[in-house]
Amino acid sequence: MPVIQPQNSSGYLIGQAAKLSGVSSANIRFYQKEKLIRRQEISANSYSFYSDEDVHQLRFIRQLRSLDMTLDEVRTLLGLDLRKKRDCQTARETLDDHIGHVRDRLKELKALEKNLMDLRSRCDGDDDHCHLIEALHAQADSSMTSPVAARKAGKRHQAL
Repeated sequence: MPVIQPQNSSGYLIGQAAKLSGVSSANIRFYQKEKLIRRQEISANSYSFYSDEDVHQLRFIRQLRSLDMTLDEVRTLLGLDLRKKRDCQTARETLDDHIGHVRDRLKELKALEKNLMDLRSRCDGDDDHCHLIEALHAQADSSMTSPVAARKAGKRHQAL
């Protein structure tokens, strides 16, 4: 990949920063709005410019988001100083909390997989009607909690 040089001494235009960081221009604007990166200097012609430090910060954000970290977790880690022992503790705690979230999500996904496999096992395609769709309708009805919602469920689509 060729090295992209700033068009002027002020830094990179948003498109250049996007290419260098791997973060789309739209996401760069979103991260600015969320105050994950600082609002850039705007030139007389309304162009924003990004420094090498900004591009690094965008790469750092992209890395954290690829680890499925929330914006709050990203915000916490961005605010830490790698030279401070206390900040290292905060980083570990943030990561430990995230690992807990990932483990919870894995349990949810395993339960979802089991439910899907149970549903799939109900229908082999040889019967006169589809037991899979029948089971999905039954699950939809059993999830209804209010009498109004239950009445509306009676009007569901019926197979012809």
